Amino acid sequence: MIDLRSDTATRPTEGMRAAIAAAEVGDEQRREDPTVNALQERAAALLGQEAALFLPTATMANQIALKLHTRPGDVLVAERHAHVVIYEYGGPAAHAGLMVETIEGRAGRFGVAELDAVTTPSSKTADQRATVLALENTHNSSGGRCWPVAELRAITDAARERGLATHLDGARLLNAAVATGVPSAELGEPFDTVTLCLSKGLGCPLGALLAGSEETIERAWREKHLFGGALRQAGIVAAAGIYAFDHHVERLAEDHARARRLAEGWHAAGLPVDLDQVETNFVQLDVGALGLERDTALARLREDGVGLSSTIHAGVARAVTHLDVDEEDVARAIELVPRSLGSRAAA
Repeated sequence: MIDLRSDTATRPTEGMRAAIAAAEVGDEQRREDPTVNALQERAAALLGQEAALFLPTATMANQIALKLHTRPGDVLVAERHAHVVIYEYGGPAAHAGLMVETIEGRAGRFGVAELDAVTTPSSKTADQRATVLALENTHNSSGGRCWPVAELRAITDAARERGLATHLDGARLLNAAVATGVPSAELGEPFDTVTLCLSKGLGCPLGALLAGSEETIERAWREKHLFGGALRQAGIVAAAGIYAFDHHVERLAEDHARARRLAEGWHAAGLPVDLDQVETNFVQLDVGALGLERDTALARLREDGVGLSSTIHAGVARAVTHLDVDEEDVARAIELVPRSLGSRAAA
């Protein structure tokens, strides 16, 4: 099957497996694993922060960050379809006791005026108050779209002026950096904390990082234990992250180019694809516009050898290019998907 369901489908390359096998290890809970320590130092610099903490998942990293910035009963402000709102199983409420105030975004983004509308101080002294703003870059549900750095700085400056902490869910931040040509450190620096996922486009089997100030990350160590995320000889996993930083960052441009080729091929075949939406490695496909139920379309595609996945949007499926998708896979998907879904060009 041509697996375009997600960039989480990547498998470690031979070079990454060799790095894992050769990793120097120690007791990570005692902060004695040299490979974990090296990964954390590399990640902090990459994300424009003072320090970083290695964690099993990006969701755990997001949830720890939100807890560090708030008190129970406080309000998290985020875009309506942000990952922390729709894909983390109520984590802000369950772990940090947060209310959530969402903003209807455009391509996953919003401006200072929208932020003002939901953060105006209440006249009731005992009312809940917004204390943390979370942004997502790239934005999953909008189709892997990127925040322009000027907009990021404007919104984080505005949040800070209003007394809000800022967190960046940068699970795919390196995709944004490669696509926009803006260094990842410049994209991460305006935030109090930043999350980076290793198991998506970077191709690692698991792992994530949370970066911030030295004081914030020192506090995050306790939360890591509380969340059950403390590890032992974690260098065998951290070695994959170091290998990815060395070998898999610049090649993200290949994934973006293949997504663009896929989108243009499907569009030319009559499939409903918005080409303006394709900025990184996502292609959203409106199967509902073809008169198909999404589950029916996904099942039909699976039978014909192409794996796509659902999105939060009714009738919309997605394809995600990644390390294990090559040019031949893209060419076959351009041919197979219109035929399978019965677009006008294939009829």
